Amino acid sequence: MGHMGAGAPQGPQPLPGVAHVVAIGSGKGGVGKTTVAVNLAVSLGKLGYRVGLIDADIYGPNVPMMLGVTRQPNIVGENRIEPILSHGVKFISVGLISPGDKPMVMRGPMLHQIIRQFLQQVEWGELDYLIVDLPPGTGDVVISLVQTVPLTGAVVVSTGSGVALQDARKALEMFHQVKVDVIGLVENMSQMTLPDGQVIDVFGAGGTERTAAQFGLEFLGAVELDPQIREGGDKGLPVALAGPDSKLAKDFYQIAAKVAEKAKAIAAKSEDVLEIS
Repeated sequence: MGHMGAGAPQGPQPLPGVAHVVAIGSGKGGVGKTTVAVNLAVSLGKLGYRVGLIDADIYGPNVPMMLGVTRQPNIVGENRIEPILSHGVKFISVGLISPGDKPMVMRGPMLHQIIRQFLQQVEWGELDYLIVDLPPGTGDVVISLVQTVPLTGAVVVSTGSGVALQDARKALEMFHQVKVDVIGLVENMSQMTLPDGQVIDVFGAGGTERTAAQFGLEFLGAVELDPQIREGGDKGLPVALAGPDSKLAKDFYQIAAKVAEKAKAIAAKSEDVLEIS
């Protein structure tokens, strides 16, 4: 590496034009984190916000399928990447660059470079919210993210099961260690309502809300386990497209409204601290 100039910026730098960066994480895979991230992004867009989405789940980049676009992005200007626009959301993903079933095999430094490129070399333009869909666990991608850009906050997704919540608590501790505010917790696949009206508690509904209370954090809401949500993701037509009055989508809109409100409050509090100091 060459010598850095005396005035070179150190530490994470804000992205020009991007008001809030919100990470969506989970301690465990398979809890529907990407489903929540995609529907949250679409919901925020439908609520009138300008939204971007980074698929930072390098090893399992499912966002292109869920948003229904898999073509490679265009290169514009000085080797800049133009994000794909789908359903009102600008997004970028490794799945656009390396599509199909070919796995991404890489070590930490390569991951760090990809995250930096997705943040700094993509023409995001003016955004109210940039959502970052993290890989499960507590690995290199999160460290790269917080070293590159200041995060407004993070949302942790879990099911209500004890096994999933054990790992969700590790995710909460990780965000605490890297000094990222946790906006709140979401319980995905909470309950399932059968056609006859019977409600089945599949993964331990209510566990995530109790965990949020234990940590003094906000419970943002629960999303039902419904085949149509899965089908929407598989077809590239997220259920949030149905709007806030839809029975299937209303939970995502309620969560989106809470995330927007809390992110604004965290950002305002941070600005006050900076002014005082």
